[in-house]
Amino acid sequence: MVGDQRPKARTIYKKSRTIAPLHTSGSVAVSLDGSRIVTCVAEEALFTEISSGQLLCRFSCDNESITSLCLTPSASHLVIFTVAPSLRVYEIPETLSGQVIRPSRVIARAHDAPVHVCTIDPTSTYLASGSADGIVKVWDISTAHITHVFRGHGGAVSALKFNFPRDPSIVTSERTLQLVTASVDTHIRLFDLMATSRNDQGALRPIAVLEGHVSVPRGLDVTPDGKWLISGGRDSVIVLWDMSSSGDRSVSKGRGKSKTVTPTMSKTIPVMERVEAVGFVNPNVSDFTSETSKFHFFTAGDKGVIRIWDSREGSVIHSLATGSGTADQEEQRQVVEAFYIPSVDTIVSVHADQNIFFYSLKMRTRVRQLIGYNDEIVDAIFLSPHNHPPISSTTSSSRDSHLAIATNSSLIRIYSASSLDAHVLSSHSEIVLSLDQGMGGRLFASGSKDKSARIWAPSEQLAGTSGQWGCVALCEGHAESVGSVAMSRVYSDTDSHPRFMFTGSRDRTIKMWDLSGVPLTFCDADPLKCHSLTTQKAHDKDINSLDVAPNDQLLASGSQDRVAKVYEVSYRPSSRGNLPHGEIKLLGTCKGHKRGVWNVRFGKTERVLATGSSDKTIKLWSLEDFTCVKTFEGHTNSVLRVDFINSGTQLVSTGSDGLVKIWNVKDEECMTTLDNHEDKIWALAISTDERTIISGAADSIVTFWQDCTEEDEREKEAKRADQVLREQDFMNYLALHDYRRAVELALVMQQPGRLFTLFRDVMSAALEGESLGNTSVSGDQALDEVLRTLPTSDLSLLLRYVRDWNTSAKMSGIAQGVLYAILKLRRVGDVVDALSDNSLQGFRRDLPKPAGGATGLQDIADGLIPYTQRHLARLDRLVQESFVVDYVLSEMDGGMFDGAEDTMDVDSTNAIS
Repeated sequence: MVGDQRPKARTIYKKSRTIAPLHTSGSVAVSLDGSRIVTCVAEEALFTEISSGQLLCRFSCDNESITSLCLTPSASHLVIFTVAPSLRVYEIPETLSGQVIRPSRVIARAHDAPVHVCTIDPTSTYLASGSADGIVKVWDISTAHITHVFRGHGGAVSALKFNFPRDPSIVTSERTLQLVTASVDTHIRLFDLMATSRNDQGALRPIAVLEGHVSVPRGLDVTPDGKWLISGGRDSVIVLWDMSSSGDRSVSKGRGKSKTVTPTMSKTIPVMERVEAVGFVNPNVSDFTSETSKFHFFTAGDKGVIRIWDSREGSVIHSLATGSGTADQEEQRQVVEAFYIPSVDTIVSVHADQNIFFYSLKMRTRVRQLIGYNDEIVDAIFLSPHNHPPISSTTSSSRDSHLAIATNSSLIRIYSASSLDAHVLSSHSEIVLSLDQGMGGRLFASGSKDKSARIWAPSEQLAGTSGQWGCVALCEGHAESVGSVAMSRVYSDTDSHPRFMFTGSRDRTIKMWDLSGVPLTFCDADPLKCHSLTTQKAHDKDINSLDVAPNDQLLASGSQDRVAKVYEVSYRPSSRGNLPHGEIKLLGTCKGHKRGVWNVRFGKTERVLATGSSDKTIKLWSLEDFTCVKTFEGHTNSVLRVDFINSGTQLVSTGSDGLVKIWNVKDEECMTTLDNHEDKIWALAISTDERTIISGAADSIVTFWQDCTEEDEREKEAKRADQVLREQDFMNYLALHDYRRAVELALVMQQPGRLFTLFRDVMSAALEGESLGNTSVSGDQALDEVLRTLPTSDLSLLLRYVRDWNTSAKMSGIAQGVLYAILKLRRVGDVVDALSDNSLQGFRRDLPKPAGGATGLQDIADGLIPYTQRHLARLDRLVQESFVVDYVLSEMDGGMFDGAEDTMDVDSTNAIS
């Protein structure tokens, strides 16, 4: 008889990583080395590693919305202003492990109005904040006290920038530290922060007021040498200001005359867009030595484009992005914040649609995109852009390298499966409802509310590196939105093109499309318009799901009309001038669900069909007679997605209850439940090797579940083998009377039963050999030495075992004996140290913490004293009862003999008489 070849059940899946909201609103800050980013999500700030996407820590703001934030150049502190408006200063620890960090200093009323702009000087010493009431304050970050207050702005402060020349060859004998401010009154003001130290009169008044804009200036930047200032505003103008000494003039300031600088306008450049950010790029001090010097700067604004400009010519050198799309999309893509990171020569832009882009000036292209918020996740599939035919040449490492996500948006998100790097696809004009992959993940299809379906392929130039995608084919013809798509599954070395695709629509029809001519790479050409092979009215209500069998011979559909249908697929590609032919024929109807069918899925190895329904059940149907063979019940709400894993022996399902369940098909039992969502789970994707399950929900979270069943079994087997070896060693030590190693090993194995047996046997042997003059405390001299020299961590664990033994009347004698030996052989200080909190957490992290905040010593004493008193009272009663027994026995013995003697005396007297 051949043994059971069924694969082992996959029962343990652990959350390996998530794609959660990264940025919803507010400011963004990036560390100087470009490796970490601070973003705002709701009432928290997140500190994230950019390359891996790992969340390093969270900064709590006590449920107050964040209005502005900035990170010190040294990355040692984070400063946050909230809507209160309060100022919060956080110290960033060196070791980060996802913890929540509380502020080290809080100023409850830092300003009288909300603060929307703030900045920190290059030395990480001073913080400048500008509020909506036109007041600018300068703070000392280390002490959080105010050093300057500047008033006089004609409205809300719109931009701030420190002017702190950092080149020793440029700075003269007198240190320069200035603050440049801009406000809605269109004026730019220059304040001297060193004037207060010189006791100048009017130190809190601006040393210069610059007039060059007719609308709100939103961007300011100063060169490292402090000689040039650039400003950009919503009047679509960039102004260059010369801040060199050529404009010096002497003014009277109280006690005498002091030299001050009046910046002069050098050049005005129209940029034809409202500017939200501006800054110098590749600033080199030697480049800013004369008026005719040539340098570059960037602008970003409402068009969502980063442009690099030549200051001398006043022209655009190149653009780092191109604005395209509808008017609504353009509005969402406008830049709200941008800044330059010199160490990595990168510009970071934050857009109104919550996306964050990283542009390399060296490569002149976008190198990274972080998606801030995904909204409701509708569907998800794995992609393999490197999956080139022939199949034999495709390595496992190239599989499932990307993840496509459809959200409550017309944009499709493409994520790297190993990091947060992503980009978006924008050809659809309305919300994308469904996704499906073909050619092993090299191509994928999308269906949308715009009544069309599109086929996507990796870019011809970038398919081998970054996996960019583009639309290569368009399927139009439905009268309503396309709610489901299903591509053909069969492809091989010889058949290197997709064959066909099905689309299901709200118009209740299924269309079959010929894909034989669809290109496998995107080359920036117009998409091919696919030809519909057949159209068939399939259901009485909306079609929710389609699936093609692994052999391409069957098609299944699920609808809101509570039934699933199975069709026979007939397809003939074009040949010798003949047009391709395709049709579907109804084979059977699966009736039994009480509500609409949300999902259908064919078995990968057996002729079965799984369906998930709003009636909270999953049904398994036979494809021979279309009868229901199994029903799985366990979800508390609608079942939205279902799929097979592990050679069809298990099912994975997701529901509106926010749970992922894994089922054993044979027993119809739920084997495990995965919980990491708070809303409906619409998306379910399984990797090619079935070791990773993806779930995406309406809570905007995508969770990666990693199969750890084999690792867990190996770990358990290793523990079992180690346990057997240790038990054998324990028996050997007992046989050799090596009590030290025996006690230590029992403590390491955490087996109090074996330890109790050891002490019981030793003490019993000592009682039997008491007449031999045994003077040991515990019953054996070697065991005394073990207790006398036991390490602090082991002594702590032993005392806890003694406390547990003492709760039982049968074991209390041994427990009291061991406790007596410990207190006799060890100093009181040793016992106190062993039961200290530091000892408990430092040596035995597996020990439970004392309840109620009690110390370890108090916890042990509270556990020992009541039971000891109970045992003592019981022994006292036994002793008292033993005296009663002795008295009764003595009385019984005395009465019997005394009565016999009296009888004998009477009989003797009578005989004599």
